[in-house]
Amino acid sequence: MTTDVHAHLLMPGLHSEVERRAPELVAEAAALELRRNGAASQAVSGPMVGARIPRLTDVAVRLAEMDRQGVDRQWVSPSPNHFYPWAPEGLAVWIATEANRLVAEHVSRAPDRLVGLGIVPLQHPERVVEYLDDAVLGRGLAGVEISSFAGDVELSDERLEPFWARAAELGAVVFLHPFGCSLDERLDRYYLANTVGQPVENAVALSHLIFSGVLDRHPGLKLVAAHGGGYLPTAIGRSDHAWRVRPDAQLCAHEPSSYLKRIWFDTVVHDASGLRHLVEAAGASQVVLGSDYPFDMGLDDPVAFVRSAGLPDEVVDRVLSGNADDLVPAKVRA
Repeated sequence: MTTDVHAHLLMPGLHSEVERRAPELVAEAAALELRRNGAASQAVSGPMVGARIPRLTDVAVRLAEMDRQGVDRQWVSPSPNHFYPWAPEGLAVWIATEANRLVAEHVSRAPDRLVGLGIVPLQHPERVVEYLDDAVLGRGLAGVEISSFAGDVELSDERLEPFWARAAELGAVVFLHPFGCSLDERLDRYYLANTVGQPVENAVALSHLIFSGVLDRHPGLKLVAAHGGGYLPTAIGRSDHAWRVRPDAQLCAHEPSSYLKRIWFDTVVHDASGLRHLVEAAGASQVVLGSDYPFDMGLDDPVAFVRSAGLPDEVVDRVLSGNADDLVPAKVRA
């Protein structure tokens, strides 16, 4: 079964309720997004998303698009603007509860073809285990999607240790997908907030996990990185060199490059040579098909992209189906 691990769901009703409950906070967040992305990019993104709302919300449209792409199964995760990293605790836990419910409801309409990922209130580390359990045990989802950071919480934060332990214990997928970039206004033109910001955030977040020893302490973690892990697989040699020569970079047990073989990476890298390099750096067992459906920065024909990259047939088969099946078997909780 060809499986796309990176596809999104939009929940307009949830957004409307957040706006009703916290209009001042929503306005502040919107102003921050405008500063980060710039007016020119915002003017393009709004109509782009608006034109794709049926694909982001309607199961029948989603299934028809999957058929067109040759995708048998799709992991559905919330569009990252559902993370609300600024939300105070009460609102944040309501958002996680409602998002997990709506994802479960969406995928339940086609349980043989759709797999759901929920969210957790990452900016409130003391609550993340509770809502991981809500997603996986309460809603039957395969795991959760998280951002690269939330407020003052980096993924290396000691307060997240119970979350990583619980995710490994449950065998839950943790899908790393950045929302926003900490470089802020430096990327406010030319769509750099996405083209540069997303790869930067992936690389920073994964480096926090590697160098802090999170992957040493939780070797069973099923961590999947969006956008091919960003810049990290390409520049991993610099991380290895730092680990060899810098005592402050030696909190992980092994060279950083070795941890790439314990992380899964999607194929949203946009060029064939990048995909071949990713397979070489991480291993054929660690790359999974992704599309970033249905956004304009995704792959409109993700299966054809993988098939045309010049990879051996057995690697193509693993990327399109086998590796994702190892992470989430064909029979998932519904």
